[in-house]
Amino acid sequence: MNNAESARLTENKNNIKPWKRWGCYLSEREWGTVREDYSADGTPWEYFPHDHARSRTYRWGEDGIAGICDDLQHVCFALSLWNGKDSILKERLFGLSNSQGNHGEDVKELYYHLDNTPTHAYMKFLYKYPQRAFPYDELIRANQDRGKTESEFELTDTGIFDDNRYFDVIVEYAKQGPEDILINITAYNRGPENAYLELIPTLWFRNTWAWRGKKSKPDISVNNCEDNVFLKAKHPDFDTYRLYFQQDDVERPELLFTENETNNERLFKNGINATPYVKDGINNYIISGKETTNPDKTGTKAAVRYQLTIPAGESRSVKLRLTNNPPDSLIFGEDFNKVLSQRKQEADVFYSDLAPAGITDEMRAVQRQALAGLLWNKQFYRYSVRKWLQGDPAQPDPPETRKHGRNSKWVYLDNKDIISMPDTWEYPWYASWDLAFHCISLAMIDSEFAKNQLVLMLREWYMHPSGQIPSYEWSFSDATPPVHAWAALRVFRIEKKMQGEGDFNFLQQVFHKLLINFTWWINREDSEDRNVFQGGFLGLDNIGVFNRSEKLPSDAHLDQSDATSWMAMYCLNMLAIALELATEDDTYEGVATKFMEHFFYIAHAINERPDCSIFVENDIDLWDEEDQFFYDVIHLQNGEQIDLKVRSMVGLIPLFAVTTIDSHLLDELPGFKQRLEWFLDHRPDLTKKIASITETGAGHRRLFSVVNRERLESILKRMLDEDEFLSPYGIRSLSKYHKDHPYSLNFEGKEYTIHYRPAESHTGMFGGNSNWRGPIWFPLNYLLIESLQKFDYYYDDNFKIEFPTGSGNEITLWNVASELSQRLMNIFLKDGNGNRPVYGEREKFQCDSHFRDYILFYEYFNGDNGSGLGASHQTGWTALVAKLIQQSQTESDVAESAEANKAENEE
Repeated sequence: MNNAESARLTENKNNIKPWKRWGCYLSEREWGTVREDYSADGTPWEYFPHDHARSRTYRWGEDGIAGICDDLQHVCFALSLWNGKDSILKERLFGLSNSQGNHGEDVKELYYHLDNTPTHAYMKFLYKYPQRAFPYDELIRANQDRGKTESEFELTDTGIFDDNRYFDVIVEYAKQGPEDILINITAYNRGPENAYLELIPTLWFRNTWAWRGKKSKPDISVNNCEDNVFLKAKHPDFDTYRLYFQQDDVERPELLFTENETNNERLFKNGINATPYVKDGINNYIISGKETTNPDKTGTKAAVRYQLTIPAGESRSVKLRLTNNPPDSLIFGEDFNKVLSQRKQEADVFYSDLAPAGITDEMRAVQRQALAGLLWNKQFYRYSVRKWLQGDPAQPDPPETRKHGRNSKWVYLDNKDIISMPDTWEYPWYASWDLAFHCISLAMIDSEFAKNQLVLMLREWYMHPSGQIPSYEWSFSDATPPVHAWAALRVFRIEKKMQGEGDFNFLQQVFHKLLINFTWWINREDSEDRNVFQGGFLGLDNIGVFNRSEKLPSDAHLDQSDATSWMAMYCLNMLAIALELATEDDTYEGVATKFMEHFFYIAHAINERPDCSIFVENDIDLWDEEDQFFYDVIHLQNGEQIDLKVRSMVGLIPLFAVTTIDSHLLDELPGFKQRLEWFLDHRPDLTKKIASITETGAGHRRLFSVVNRERLESILKRMLDEDEFLSPYGIRSLSKYHKDHPYSLNFEGKEYTIHYRPAESHTGMFGGNSNWRGPIWFPLNYLLIESLQKFDYYYDDNFKIEFPTGSGNEITLWNVASELSQRLMNIFLKDGNGNRPVYGEREKFQCDSHFRDYILFYEYFNGDNGSGLGASHQTGWTALVAKLIQQSQTESDVAESAEANKAENEE
């Protein structure tokens, strides 16, 4: 693309201008996180609750509403609000802790990430602020009173938005230069009467001095320079910044100063404050009129207080400018508006150039908001596990128990980077397998950032010396699906398609580190060296009859269809990367052969009982001939096995282990081709039950797949059955068959049961805030779509299947993939009645003109009606809808582009 935003990306990449130095890197929640937990028993929600957040200084990061900061989070800026009725300032988003919510943690605010560009040259955020007192206690009480079988009690259920008595507060950022940021805050009174509102833009320093016992610390002061009054933020180790703010004789805001220091007197018995001006000083001054702000107008936290009365149906705006250089002139007039308008227009051009021709305006809007949310979910993430375990020199020693508790084996991990988060309120920490999916959508708009994210997880200060990639903050040692290689290859090919050339240095760098990670998987998760893997919960919370992360009684272990299939997929991804690299360097042919052979062993293990007599005692069989489906198996020490006949995603994941190799590529790599032919000739015992590798398909391609044609047909019959997996909005994670036929297992005297649940989980497993017992999840749906495209790339029109099962309507696998894509997109698109399935029966969200066109991208979706569930701003992996829209076009264009889209997956 050739536009202004793309030019800024190029300047940033080539170190000409640091356009990404500032961005929306401030978390939406820091309290209640593991890294801020210094308790003896490892209970972060209880140790650092929301009620402490306004008074207690954070150790590792900061949070705020519509906030920005530099890429090392020295200086932070965010918006605070007060409606004259709340008991505290609205400085951060409120939500329920894990124990307070009937389905676990849950944000209880209405806010939207409306727009953003990869360099953050233009950003737009909407917060809906009630004019009545915010119902903190009611939200806690009502949700605690509800059971897991009941729906969640939401902010709109309190009636707080009745009669439209709320403000739409829109925050816009536009960069005049990399470190020269224009800020426009506009508040709209949607109510029927005049309403009071305080806009309180706040500037502060992240507290890095208290933890090291430093005597010198930064300072914010007021600077009067003729008519230009501004805040001057001076840091001993960083640039000095100025915050200019709009003022005149009518609107002359009050300037308030305090310190970003903990209010020990409020929080702790016998606590003593070294200064009367502490973190909640501005809050206490405004709410209670206490003299808790510094009259000398200096501190490490400062606010500009605008007190407004906004007439019904009208709006008021304030303008600010944050810069590290004195501007030639203040531009709070037409020049300010011109720059703001220009950056907005440049964002319009950037996204217009991105979107494919032929899609509707509605699809363009969904795609743009999905990508905006993905960009808003970037976060500065700081966490040194070694320091966290040992404690800080200037602070009390942590309890001894923490040295042997959570993440104690990850003393090597030392993170200080901008990372794509799943949801910066509910999941304000990176999750490595989530991140892999983020990078697919990120590659569409900023391939450099996507590549850097994938490389980051493999760096020595992230990856464990054993080769394990850190999972997520709550337990870095948990095993999540090994999708890093898949994501790296996809990002490489997306960039290659968009820019005309691939980054082989990136691919090589990733491949070398993944060799270590692959070895870790083999050594740790294949307990009997049988090519059948365990792996634990593998990211699929609540998918089974019991917690798959816990050890089974009597030394039994769970042989997992999904873990084994993920490893087969991992082999094929590494094979594909090696072959890609071998086109540039033939030394990679040998390692490609290694992954080819390993794939054959795993594919053989998952498909049939070993023939060799030495395996008879402990043989494994994950394929059930009677049901024609893959299941997990409990493997007992005496050699017996119990098939867990649960029809779930576990049985569909084997479809992910598929790739094709074109004949021309084999001809270019004679060493690899020779070894492949030898293996097929001499080891038919390993290939007879898997895909027809010996037979060439469309375009003389070879097919590598865990499932052969017959088993593919059997699995798809179940998957495309509307009474089982196929929903109007994608593929369910558990078959609807289990709604009327729950699966029960009596194991070691305990009864385990699993039911189909289209919405929230009825169990407390994994906190109860995540459910794979029926809802639709975007990441695995996306992988299913991609797998179908790969199968079609081999079979072409020679393979057709009923869609839906039993309909008599036979279509190609490519068309099945297109149908599934459309069903997923339909979650967010308006139906014939003008409603979006994502919002279910929430009338205000469907009909109100100030709600209906703002999209929330949830964590997962109701398996029956498509309504959003779980985290409400999970534009991490749910932003995959932007990629689905990207590869969709009008019906007349599909035929022309189908082959090109297939080739993107299988070049």
